[in-house]
Amino acid sequence: MSARVINPAELGAPRGYSNGLVYEHGPILFVAGQVAWDSEQRIVSDDFVVQFACALANVMRVVHEAGGTAESIGRLTIYVTDTAEYTSDLRAVGAAYRDVMGRHFPTMSLVRVAGLLEPGAKVEIEATAVLSGPPTGKGD
Repeated sequence: MSARVINPAELGAPRGYSNGLVYEHGPILFVAGQVAWDSEQRIVSDDFVVQFACALANVMRVVHEAGGTAESIGRLTIYVTDTAEYTSDLRAVGAAYRDVMGRHFPTMSLVRVAGLLEPGAKVEIEATAVLSGPPTGKGD
């Protein structure tokens, strides 16, 4: 699934995201906020970058289960409890992002929150994706 990137010159060149994406067709998948937990629903680490990578990988697990790819994702919303942890090592965050998403940069928002529901979670990521065909998910 390909999207047409919309980056008006008047907004300047975005770094690491797109200002807009236009998808022509397909079912829409809404991915609930994912935190950095494993199949036992335990937070995998106290390290922010590790949590970021795991939460994003969990988003991709949902997208893949529905039959999508990274390019299917049109929007990511990233909730963090501490923006300083996010910005303190942007190279590592960027590398973790590219390990999961490659060079696809959907629209993104970063929101600082006072806390997340899951104890120990430092980041939660939700997504909206457009699939190229009917969802292929196996379970509910």
